[in-house]
Amino acid sequence: MTDTPHLEGAHADPEDLASASRQTSVYVYEVPVRIWHWVNALAIVVLCLSGYFIGSPPPSMQIAEATHQFVFGYIRFAHFAAGWILAIGFLGRIYWAIFGNHHARQLFYFPFWNGAYWKEVIHEVKWYLFLTREPKKYVGHNPLAQLAMFFFITLGVSFMIVTGLALYAEGLGTDSGLYALFGWVFTLFGHNPHIVHTLHHLGMWWIVIFMIVHIYVAIREDIMSRQSIVSTMISGHRTFKDDRPQ
Repeated sequence: MTDTPHLEGAHADPEDLASASRQTSVYVYEVPVRIWHWVNALAIVVLCLSGYFIGSPPPSMQIAEATHQFVFGYIRFAHFAAGWILAIGFLGRIYWAIFGNHHARQLFYFPFWNGAYWKEVIHEVKWYLFLTREPKKYVGHNPLAQLAMFFFITLGVSFMIVTGLALYAEGLGTDSGLYALFGWVFTLFGHNPHIVHTLHHLGMWWIVIFMIVHIYVAIREDIMSRQSIVSTMISGHRTFKDDRPQ
């Protein structure tokens, strides 16, 4: 199939349009972005599961004495390990946003002052709510996805990393180097660690909501918008399907 995909959007890149004019498969996500996506997803799953049990500990098991068990210790270890992977991976993702292609930068901004962008956001909302039957095709993130990624991932994950490192530093002690770097978080909340714990826990649910919606819309787009979404984050290529009647 060699037909040109119909690409729309106020922020469609000329480089994408030129590439799409020659093929129906456009290389979008580079290897570092794809690796980060799946490692980040796994880390978030581990963090959410372990974080839930940290906030709501499982009942003690009667198989052996509590002093002979380390169940909660393993849960905390999984949480801390996944947290460090998330934090280090996010730093790597920032690095690649600087040195990768323009699609790698979409996660960290959205054109707030662009009126045409907001019109496309509204169109995407209508599309997801089944209020319009005309999907638009984008090489990178669509406008609504870009907005959601910025607030839920860029800001949300940043908040979780900062508050998580502050809580971890509290456990290390106020004389630790990590506390010197992140102790200011407690100052923002009146030196009340319970508030930071609560906000960190609520942030987990913020991420869980995003994950549920993200999985739904990705699968829905694959089926209904006639462009690859899920496989794009595996192969790196976005494929546009022929809209003509067969």
